[in-house]
Amino acid sequence: MLSEKKTNNKLSRSFQIDIFLEMMAAERGASKNTIVAYLQDLKEFEVFMLRRNRNIESANSKNIQDYLGQLKSKGRAPTTHARKLSVLKGFYQFLYAEHQRDDDPSARVGGPKTGRSLPKYLSENEVELLLDAARGQPGRLGVRTVVLLEIIYATGLRVSELVGLPLAAISSDRKMLLVRGKGNKERMVPLTTPAIHAVADYLKLRQAFLTKGAPSLYFFPSRAKDGHLTRAGFGLLLKDLAILADIDPRRVSPHVLRHSFASHMLANGADLRTLQQLLGHSDISTTQIYTHILEDRLRDLVLRSHPLSEI
Repeated sequence: MLSEKKTNNKLSRSFQIDIFLEMMAAERGASKNTIVAYLQDLKEFEVFMLRRNRNIESANSKNIQDYLGQLKSKGRAPTTHARKLSVLKGFYQFLYAEHQRDDDPSARVGGPKTGRSLPKYLSENEVELLLDAARGQPGRLGVRTVVLLEIIYATGLRVSELVGLPLAAISSDRKMLLVRGKGNKERMVPLTTPAIHAVADYLKLRQAFLTKGAPSLYFFPSRAKDGHLTRAGFGLLLKDLAILADIDPRRVSPHVLRHSFASHMLANGADLRTLQQLLGHSDISTTQIYTHILEDRLRDLVLRSHPLSEI
């Protein structure tokens, strides 16, 4: 097994974490937000280990179980517990595969039963109310708000995919988007007619969002550090629209709009495989959180169509 190192050897400890995160970014295409979240989780466990005079690389199964027990005693949600364990498993599997350890201490550690809550989404009428509120906003900011809503509701993009959309992602006929999602996987997503019109209107004014007229590779350029509209900025914009639309702003977020797209697609006849491709899910099991919509649709179909349904 990996020999214990002095707990004050900070460079030695952080080196393995850095190498692991570099691998996640280079080989698995992990996004910047994923890397930041992984780093925070690993650093939290590192602090836990240092308080026990051990470094993170020399942890054993009991250390991991004790850490998870501490999370539970602090009232952390089972989903948080499961996520942190997943990060630790990935880290120790990496050390084992790279021959930095002779074993994987996380292999025998089981996670909590988290269950799977149903995704929160808006009704079709509520989405239309949001769009109406956006259309009522004046000037170029109003035009940008409309195209943001039309695109996310037409495609179900993740918020990071939406705000970081390259200008080149828009097809020449403006009917499709080429989206680079998790793991650097590309997918083609069609736009609805209202979204196509919104894109055309926005492109006429996009120049006004460029910083001092400097060119930008992003569809939604801004003065933000990353050079494009931020996730937080779009989230706040949605909260303001919710208030204008007389919808509880706590119910409205970019992810809720993604769920709304998926739920409404299924309710109107789409199948899970098609939805999986549109959402960019690598595994159909992720898309299956929406099966309750299919169940409702099938029940309604039976009630409408079965010859004995009215008896």
